[in-house]
Amino acid sequence: MNTNSLKQTLTRLHANLETAENVDPELKEILRVLDNDIHKLLEKDTTDTTITDELIDRSQAISAQFAARHPQLEPILRELGQILNRMGI
Repeated sequence: MNTNSLKQTLTRLHANLETAENVDPELKEILRVLDNDIHKLLEKDTTDTTITDELIDRSQAISAQFAARHPQLEPILRELGQILNRMGI
């Protein structure tokens, strides 16, 4: 499984979060949990569809929240969801 694009996108997301203004702590925590879950899955190198489908759903839900509250971050989250989907994660 090629994970370079996913890791690069996560890195860009973190960098943009650091410079974004007024990102509420709840959304930051949701993203932190998603990030941790993605890294755990990558470490296992598994294709468990139950886990991967749940991560895709959460990524899309988070993207929708950011689109409304922080439109400058939404494109990166959308890209993250697309990468997860393409990878089967």
